[in-house]
Formats: sequence, C-alpha cells, structure tokens
Amino acid sequence: MGDKLKEFLNKSKELQNDKQAAELQHKKGKLTARERLKHLLDADSFVELDAFAELQSKDLEHKKRAGDGVVTGYGAISKKPVYVYAQDFSFMGGSMGEMHNHKIVHVMELALKTGCPCIGLLDSGGARIQEGISALDTGGRIFQFNTLMSGIVPQISVILGPCAGIAVYSPALTDFIFMVNNTSYMFITGPDVIKTVTGESIDFEGLGGAKSHNEKSGVAHFMADNEKECFDMVKALLSYLPQNNLENPPYYSSDSRVRETKKLEAIVPEDPKKTYDIRDVIAEVFDKKYFLEIQPLFAGNVVVGFARLDGNVTGIVANQPKVLAGCLDINSSDKISRFVRFCDCFNIPLINIVDVTGYLPGTEQEHDGIIRHGAKVLYAYSEATVPKISLVLRKAFGGAYIALVSKDMGFDKVIAWPTAEIAVMGAEQAVNIVNKDELSKNPKARADLISHYSEKYLNPYAAAKLGKIDIIIEPKNTRIALIKCLEMLLSKREKRPAKKHGNMPL
Repeated sequence: MGDKLKEFLNKSKELQNDKQAAELQHKKGKLTARERLKHLLDADSFVELDAFAELQSKDLEHKKRAGDGVVTGYGAISKKPVYVYAQDFSFMGGSMGEMHNHKIVHVMELALKTGCPCIGLLDSGGARIQEGISALDTGGRIFQFNTLMSGIVPQISVILGPCAGIAVYSPALTDFIFMVNNTSYMFITGPDVIKTVTGESIDFEGLGGAKSHNEKSGVAHFMADNEKECFDMVKALLSYLPQNNLENPPYYSSDSRVRETKKLEAIVPEDPKKTYDIRDVIAEVFDKKYFLEIQPLFAGNVVVGFARLDGNVTGIVANQPKVLAGCLDINSSDKISRFVRFCDCFNIPLINIVDVTGYLPGTEQEHDGIIRHGAKVLYAYSEATVPKISLVLRKAFGGAYIALVSKDMGFDKVIAWPTAEIAVMGAEQAVNIVNKDELSKNPKARADLISHYSEKYLNPYAAAKLGKIDIIIEPKNTRIALIKCLEMLLSKREKRPAKKHGNMPL
C-alpha cells in the first residue's frame, strides 16, 4: 500500500491551490474556488466529487490538471445539505470543457435526485475553444438540467468574475443571481466583439457589470460589495427557502403575534396624492428584521421579497408610491411575475400590499409590449395555487386591481383599510369620460361630479357590498388580521386541470 498511498497523496497535491494563481485572484479582489467554498459552506462539511477528472483532448495533453477547472461536491449551509460547484479561473480561465461540464451536470443530477438546493459559483470565460463542439454540446446538457430542476429545487448562481458566452445562459435559467460590484461581469459578447461588429465602445462594467445587471437589465437579483458579503447574502436567502418543492419553507418565530401596527396611520397619508415609502409599511407589519428584498435596484415602482409573518415565510409584492406612483410597467410586471412563480413553485404564500393607479400609460410602454408583459402578471397569479392575500391600503384601479386584488382572479382573501379606493379609475379621470357632454355645457359642475363619484364608488364599502372585499380593518389591526388570514389558508389545496404546461405570454 505504500506506493499506492504515495501516488494518491501526490495526486491530491495537484488539487491544492497554486500560490501564484491564488495571489493573482487576491490582487483582483477575488478568492480562489476552494476559498469560496470554505466561506460559503459550514465548517468541515464539504465533500469533493470527481476531483481527479481531467480533460480528454489529446491536443491539450500539456494542459491537463486534476479537476479540469471546477471544484464540485456537496456540503451544508446552516446544517442543511446543498450541492455546489465552483469554477477555477486559474485553470484556463475557468473555461467550460467536456469534463468540466460533466462534473457540473453530475452535481446537478444529484441535487435533483436528493431534493437539495444547487449553488454555482461562476468565474468563467465561456466555452473552451480548443475542445470545439464537445464543449458546446456538454454545455447544452447543463442547460437541460437547469430546466429539469426548475421548480423542484432552488437554483442559485453566484457570479464572481467574468462570465461570457455559454457561461451566462445557465445562470439565466436559475432562480436567483448574485453579483459582486466591480469584479462580476456577464455578457454574451465582450466589449472587443461589440466594437468590431457595431463600432460601439463600452467597458466591461458598463456592458455587463453588477450595477448594469442589477439596475438596468434586471438579469441579476442581488449585488454585494465583496465576495464574503455575497456569501452571507446567499445564506440569508436560503434561510427563507425550503429544500425542495415537496417541503414547506422553514418556520421561525421571533416577534409578538398580537403587536398592534399603530404607526401605519402616520406612515400612509390619507390623501391618495401624497407619497410614502412602502418599505416602512412592510417593516411595521411583518416580523421585525425579517424582510429580504429581491431586486431592490430594479423596477423601483414595485417592492418584492421574502418576509416572515408570525414566523411563517411569505412572499411580498407591494406597490411603491415613491416611484411612478406605484404604477405597473414593463419591468415591474416582469419582476412581479417571476417572483410570484418562484413562490408558487416552493409553497410560499403570497401577500400583496396594494396602492396602485393602474398600468403606466405611454407610447414607449405600448410599443415595447406592455400588453404582453402586463399579461404575465395575470398569468402568474392565475396559475399560482399557494395562499394569496391582498391588502388594499389606498388605490386599486383598473387592470392593476384585477392583477393584484380581484377575487375572481383567484385571490383567497381581500382585506382593505377604510381609505381603500377600488374602481375602474380615479374620480377625475372617470368624470372626464362619463360626464364629458355635461361638462362641455357646464364646466362648473366638475367639482360636484367628482365629489359624487368619490362618495359613491371610491370607498371599500361599495366593493364589500358585492363580496369583492372580505374584511375592512383599522390600520392598527393590520398585522393580526394578516396573521389570522394566513393561518386559515396554510392548509389550502387547489387542483388544476391536467396539462403538459401552459403557454405564458413571454
């Protein structure tokens, strides 16, 4: 056994971080693949798989190294099992070759079989050009498994360096993307190619940096200042999620159940034209210190994220009056629909906090497809079978009312404050249309007509008489009312007609 053991120990040394390569990573503000796994996973929990896999191309014999540029295996985060892979940029720029891709697929397959989250730490220049079509083909296998795993186990992508070409498609197929400011990049084609093809000059950061994808494109969901902070954010996200679609999200209670929400009256102005920050409402109503906002820098007219309500995880969708008066537009519609579908996949109840005048009007919105994007919201909520609760604070008008509140759309409980206004549109707009002829003859009648419309229609009681609102509450009782509604819905079961899948208006 002496020689065999010696051989094993020698080969194992190949797996250790090259000091020079590690220094290069550190100079860039980046950790090595193994250092990243050490920070992400519980201490001493990592078990490496396929450590001695090597590239098979005869043309690259001189390049061979155990592991083929990616470290794969399983471990634990907060004592819960996860499967992980971490690309090693020090080996051929983390490029994705045949065996590299096979290793990734292997952990994905195991994650699917065992019902465990799968986390990818990406740092790759894309397909390994020297391996040709085999690199592309096996990359397609990764994408297939991303799709097979979708809705069964949570998939998380952490971008920790450049990700180009085929390296960006897998993250786009996962549930959440994390990026690190100034070190993470995602793009299909780099600045040099763009310059050659279009003549456009742009740097890496402007093209596909963390800020670009968190603020402009909406491709990413979280941005951290450094890698260690990023891993803490991943751990925070996992604390709200079940292991798979057959489990419920983890319960943890740390706040008073009967706490009154007296500050709400001061936070939300009664005047519907005055603005406020919806995050203050969320902080007052839900369990203290338990709100994780998703995509906080993108589509600011809506706030989405995970919260706890008396210990139960909930998905929050809330209009933000501070931005575009909380109107729904193309970007916010995409943001809502994707979040709602994730929550439905993983048994997370949905609570809407509604203060919305409708969909954003404008030529640009119409030409860019607001009809199609807005329909995604309708589709996502109609499709969802988890508990769905809507709380109307002030305005709920038009198509946005249907999307976010309507019981005929499938919302289980609708709660309203006395300040709630539920109608096709606001009083001024309605009078302009309905009383157009009358106003042309008598413009002075406008004020009386607006007042009459408001008294008749812009109150929660008109909707309550028709059974469209279940409960009207004082703002101070908001928390306990939501808790009681959620409790009665946690056992909800809803079957839908059997089909292969629907055709969402993408």
